[in-house]
Amino acid sequence: MSEPMPEWERYRILRAESEFAAVRKEPRTVFLIWAVTGLLGGHRFYLGDTARSIAMLFTLGGLGLWTIADAFCIPNRVRTVNARRRADIMARHGVLES
Repeated sequence: MSEPMPEWERYRILRAESEFAAVRKEPRTVFLIWAVTGLLGGHRFYLGDTARSIAMLFTLGGLGLWTIADAFCIPNRVRTVNARRRADIMARHGVLES
């Protein structure tokens, strides 16, 4: 039989989860930003892809080609960004995930 989790450990996990919830990106928000500022790379700025965002800004989204390609890549990119941020936050709080 497993031992119950200590209260301090539970609070540490809740604090880490709360921090992640504050920085988590939603695909719907990214699609909305893409629809409004896609040619300028606004959705990439929002996701933290600064170098690619600047490239899109100065080339008008690769003359629209990157913008169209991003429409298909947004869900996967949001999952990747969220997974990386969650892993960083959990590691900073000393929470090991299986």
